[in-house]
Amino acid sequence: MELFHYILIAIIEGLTEYLPISSTAHMGFTAALLGLDSNDEFLKMFQVSIQFGAILSIVVLYWKKFFDFNNFNFYLKLAFAVIPALGLGYLFDDMIEEVLGNQKVISIVLILGGIVLIFVDQWFKNPKIHDEKEISFKKALTIGFWQCLAMMPGTSRSAASIIGGMTQGLSRKAAAEFSFFLAVPTMLAVTIYSVFVKKWGAEGIVQQKGYEMILATSENTQIFILGNIIAFIVALIAVKTFIAVLTKYGFKFWGWYRIIVGIILLIYFW
Repeated sequence: MELFHYILIAIIEGLTEYLPISSTAHMGFTAALLGLDSNDEFLKMFQVSIQFGAILSIVVLYWKKFFDFNNFNFYLKLAFAVIPALGLGYLFDDMIEEVLGNQKVISIVLILGGIVLIFVDQWFKNPKIHDEKEISFKKALTIGFWQCLAMMPGTSRSAASIIGGMTQGLSRKAAAEFSFFLAVPTMLAVTIYSVFVKKWGAEGIVQQKGYEMILATSENTQIFILGNIIAFIVALIAVKTFIAVLTKYGFKFWGWYRIIVGIILLIYFW
């Protein structure tokens, strides 16, 4: 792989991580369209680990919220909400990785999710919660279970958790922001697992942990650092834009986008 390929994938991650269009699907499609090896273990680890850069963008944008140590309930709500994803994600890690290589299935999920987004604004017209402080622990946990739908590649963690929030009476903006907050512990846990715990590589061959691959060569280390920096910068811009578009226009635009892209890619990969 060339450096350009890694840079492009990092840009895709930053653009799509917090949009309801599935960053996993877009990175997978990009890699496939570029003709990259889907079995490249460093590439698979890279796609997960650069989420760390995207995480930092949320912490920076909402630093007052994350460093308000007087609001202990905020941290407790996130802890409650992240439990389902941590448990189920660990149990189904291998199954999720198998689906990641099936672009046709991911294309279909992208289309189905788009259909849902077209109608979701009509389903939840009278929100009652407009601020994170109004979210109960029960509602936070429920949103956490909704987030687990994103374990199916192509669903979008952002879409699943935002819709989950709207089912609990949250406004579009409040649901989107809580989805961003919830992404931090969720994606941080996934990144730590992929870099320091998980052994990458098929059984029967030499397996390496993520940090071992990163430190194997100076080139790998530079790619890892550069990828996270790019994902961080691009995500900063994408989040601000998404909130503005979502508040004004709702989900319909993103729904049609998913359907059109999903159909085109389904035809291509078929």
